Amino acid sequence: MASPSESWMQEFNEASKLGDEISAMISGKNSLPQPGPETQRQFSAVRRKATILRTKLDILKSLLSALPSKQPISAKEMNRRQEMLKNLSTKVNQMAAALNMFSAATRENLLGPDSKTDDIINRASGFDNQGLVGFQRQIMREQDEGLDKLEETVISTKHIALAVNEELTLHTRLLDDLDEHVDVTNSRLQRVQKNLAFLNKRTKGGCACWVFLVIAIVILIVVVWILIKYL
Repeated sequence: MASPSESWMQEFNEASKLGDEISAMISGKNSLPQPGPETQRQFSAVRRKATILRTKLDILKSLLSALPSKQPISAKEMNRRQEMLKNLSTKVNQMAAALNMFSAATRENLLGPDSKTDDIINRASGFDNQGLVGFQRQIMREQDEGLDKLEETVISTKHIALAVNEELTLHTRLLDDLDEHVDVTNSRLQRVQKNLAFLNKRTKGGCACWVFLVIAIVILIVVVWILIKYL
């Protein structure tokens, strides 16, 4: 069974390996040409791993503080391990600053000119812990400003969409009125056609009666003429 000191070193090695993995992922995303779905997926994965690393770092600090009570350890070894934790903590802060600036750069791609993530990492690498905290606060302020601009853009787009919706509703109502008028006009046209057909039928029947009447009169005249001639 491993001693508390050995267990701590194993935990630290795992945390250090996770830090190297995150650094490699950050360097890999810098090679992606444009922000997109793949970049966002990788960014989310890096964020999750960074959160896990911070949790491991807090656990290591707590275990190191309790280590002297569980196992004898020299002051020199304690200082060495504290220095190891300090270096790993600085590395974590630098990675967090790079991630925050990458997030700001991604938003800026939507709102304005692009920023180079490599420059961001170079700027962050020169800070100590206190400087990184101030750097992160500056990044957060810039992100808040970017979110405010994005909110204004969204609200403006919403107002435009509402105006377009009202215009479409008006056109739809006008088309419905036009369709109703077309239906009424079609009904009236059908009634007129029926009346014309009926009138045409009556006109044809009247003409036939007049023809029969003329023929009868002609026959009657001929009969009378014959009777007068031979009597």
